[in-house]
Amino acid sequence: MNVRHLSFRLLQVYVQVVRLGNISAAARALHLTQPTVSLQLKKLAEAVDEPLFDSRDGRMVATPVGEELYRAACDVLGRFDDFNGFIEQARGGHSGNLSIGIVTTAKYVVPRILGAFYRQFPKVKITLNIGNRAHILGRFARQEDDLYVFSHPPSGIDVQATRILRNPLQVIAPLDHWAAGKKQLSFAELRAERFLIREPGSATRMMFESWLIGHGLELGDTMQIESNEAIRLSVAAGLGLSVISTHTLQEGREQLVILPVEGFPLESNWYLVSRKDRRLHYVAMQLIQFMAEHLPHCVDPALVAADIASLAQHFSFASPAQANGTIRSDRKSP
Repeated sequence: MNVRHLSFRLLQVYVQVVRLGNISAAARALHLTQPTVSLQLKKLAEAVDEPLFDSRDGRMVATPVGEELYRAACDVLGRFDDFNGFIEQARGGHSGNLSIGIVTTAKYVVPRILGAFYRQFPKVKITLNIGNRAHILGRFARQEDDLYVFSHPPSGIDVQATRILRNPLQVIAPLDHWAAGKKQLSFAELRAERFLIREPGSATRMMFESWLIGHGLELGDTMQIESNEAIRLSVAAGLGLSVISTHTLQEGREQLVILPVEGFPLESNWYLVSRKDRRLHYVAMQLIQFMAEHLPHCVDPALVAADIASLAQHFSFASPAQANGTIRSDRKSP
């Protein structure tokens, strides 16, 4: 490959096409014409002199060579994003861009953290991408974000996952449910009840099903609902019972009761996740350091992981600013 034929624009175009799987969509995202994007891909293919894409079900999918080029392109572009952030920080601007992918249940907590972070670093531009676990797993695989929040993180040698918050799962019922006044219940007493559950792949559902299997239990009547808000409303309306995150429950206004079921709450956690094969840039490390110092001020301290103070040490790639100890802010702590 003749690297002299490469340019940042070529790499930017290529990354968008891989992520979106479509030339037209990439052109719209980059505010370019479709012929321009096609021409850029042609130039890149000629420079590499290897096939970069296969077509599968109408979608452009990177070949093994294309995947390796994608990783290299992300690394190169990320390094220069980091350098730009470092320059801004050196000038006292404390600005930069940060993209975060979070699972839907985390949307009740992460904005509180980001709000406090924004007040201290108002020039940082943050993009928050929210979806179910399958959607965020896809973003992780395509390296679309800098950091991720999962309650059931992906596995593999490329994954750096560190626990940041407890995420207890409770059994909930409507206020007028027959078990609402009980002081203690066995789950066996609830087996005849309908349970409202999330979609397959949901971390809450995975935790609940794992607990059932571990206790030799199974549900008789279930109803699938792909929204925590809809589950809360449905339970309040008497459609059934559910197992739901304490954080999700706290945000609702529905009239519900937590049932004192033996073995509950199920102990789940939220994890801050990054890719080991992608260097964390300056702004990402800035947020990690902020969370290590201020997370107990943003959320209920009782739910913060015990080792949060050493959070930054768990992430293997430090930015130049972090390594030099130059991260600071212009504002007081929250």
